[in-house]
Amino acid sequence: MNLEQFSQYACERVNRYLDQTLSAYTPANTLQEAMRYSLFNGGKRVRPMLTYAVAHLFAEPNELTDSSAAAVESMHAYSLIHDDLPAMDDDALRRGKPTCHIQYDEATAILAGDALQTYAFELLSQHHLGKADDQLALIQTLQQASGRHGMVTGQMIDLSNVDKEMTLEDLELMHRHKTGAIIRAAVRMGAQSVGVKNSEQLNALDLYASAIGLAFQVQDDIIDITSDTETLGKTQFSDADANKPTYPKLLGLEGAKALAKRLHNDAIAQVMPFGPKATPLVELANYIIARNH
Repeated sequence: MNLEQFSQYACERVNRYLDQTLSAYTPANTLQEAMRYSLFNGGKRVRPMLTYAVAHLFAEPNELTDSSAAAVESMHAYSLIHDDLPAMDDDALRRGKPTCHIQYDEATAILAGDALQTYAFELLSQHHLGKADDQLALIQTLQQASGRHGMVTGQMIDLSNVDKEMTLEDLELMHRHKTGAIIRAAVRMGAQSVGVKNSEQLNALDLYASAIGLAFQVQDDIIDITSDTETLGKTQFSDADANKPTYPKLLGLEGAKALAKRLHNDAIAQVMPFGPKATPLVELANYIIARNH
């Protein structure tokens, strides 16, 4: 499959699983609507795509892969809701649509984010999956990536450095937590979901994920100043207007582009030994540094 075909496959598969598991909730209420609004608002599903692509390296994806992909996307959706809140980035647009707190209200957005976070672990702990050891390992991977050891710490570093100067090392530390940790989890969980325990293979995949995770953020910083609001689906120059530290600010635009390219090459080098089955991972790395939104 080429990237377009694989993207369609992964999106349809994870969306179907999210829809089925969310539909099991009763009674329907505004919280449910807000959760669904934020989960199904046009996201590209890059993280689930990574989960499925890695699983495909070793075996046919199974329901544990589905629950992993859905859990990662739910955690990501929660983080975006909270990122957009007035107390955080104070954004009114997300993927070209009103952010959750604009569409509903601030309290509902907070609760929808809270619910999506716990829903992620609900998906991974379902009794009928019947693989307790693997499920526990997946839960541990996601909690490490999303909590105080990962994404939340990255968000705190981000908020703490508005209007402050940051070194390149500090900026990388922030983004390896804020953006990179969940991307690394998505990759590792793809392998774990099909029973991979080979440390050499897991390490190569982690290095791949670490490189594309940082490249993803570098490219985000680049397109924040080179794209436009309509293409971005969010307000152009939002980071610059908030006086946040970015890679173009520290390295210049051309320096940031060079860094993204180097990270892209590093990522591809890690997965080439897996052979033709790694094609979706290579094409995902290509997409990450070529995208304009």
